[in-house]
Amino acid sequence: MAPRLPRLKRPAKKPPKPRRADPDAQLRPSAPIVPPQAVAGRALTLVVAIMSFLACLTIGMVTVIHDAANAWSNDLLREVTIQIRPAQGVDMLREIEKAISIAEARPGVGAVRALSDAQTRELLQPWLGTGLDLDTLPVPRLIQVEIEDGTRFDLTGLRVAISDGVNGASVDDHSLWTGRLASMANAVVLAGLAILALVLASMVLSVVFATRAAMAGNKDVVEVLHFVGAEDSFVAREFQRHFLLLGLKGGLAGGLSASAVFVVLGLFADGNTGFAAMKQAMVLFGGVSVGAAGYLGVLAIIFLVTILTAATSRVAVRAHLRRID
Repeated sequence: MAPRLPRLKRPAKKPPKPRRADPDAQLRPSAPIVPPQAVAGRALTLVVAIMSFLACLTIGMVTVIHDAANAWSNDLLREVTIQIRPAQGVDMLREIEKAISIAEARPGVGAVRALSDAQTRELLQPWLGTGLDLDTLPVPRLIQVEIEDGTRFDLTGLRVAISDGVNGASVDDHSLWTGRLASMANAVVLAGLAILALVLASMVLSVVFATRAAMAGNKDVVEVLHFVGAEDSFVAREFQRHFLLLGLKGGLAGGLSASAVFVVLGLFADGNTGFAAMKQAMVLFGGVSVGAAGYLGVLAIIFLVTILTAATSRVAVRAHLRRID
């Protein structure tokens, strides 16, 4: 019987070398202080988007009305009106011809034309109705004078020449209407700025409350970081980064939505929509399309909302940390 060979012992496995701990990994937080998908964050994004949308709409409407008022003022400044009042024993047609010849001879004057009887009836129709007999009514006759060169045109000289050469005639430069239009435009701009300030103030308050809610939900983490020596700027920067992205998303959503509304209004204004309200708006404003200034205002609102949201959250966090001390 053959002798048994001794069993060879397997060499023992060397224990694995311990891995070196990454110092950056130890300091890196496992999760952000403010959860990016928090319900309060989504709700605040919607609030910021709505506020941005309202602010952009305000800027767009103010721009439309301001441009329309400027167009009206320019149209009035490029034209003056000669008014000839009827008088007994005065040949109206002869006086109209004299006024036209005097106006055409003045420097800086372009086309001069007298309103026909049909055009005069059309002007009076909203107040006096149809079927007017101008021969039996003391209706002044109007002559439109277009100003071709404002630097050469002498309004005072025209007034003196018309009053001396034409019986019962006067010159109206529409300064009263121009002043009223300027006052209306300024009032609309101030009202728009006031509405914009209220919207932004509401957004700031919403961000303050959301920041406090986020800090209350992460109270333990914030206090531990604060008491172990974390600087206030570090904690504030974490919240600021979160609310900066939140404000950017909300601002972009509101700004793009407002821009889409402006584009749709422009398309409605260019075509025959059949809506009476749109037709009246086109008659009043000469179109409701928002120009380049309106879209630049939308970009400014998006930038302002983003910066304001981040700055508000940072100030709220620092105020809360000071109260902890």
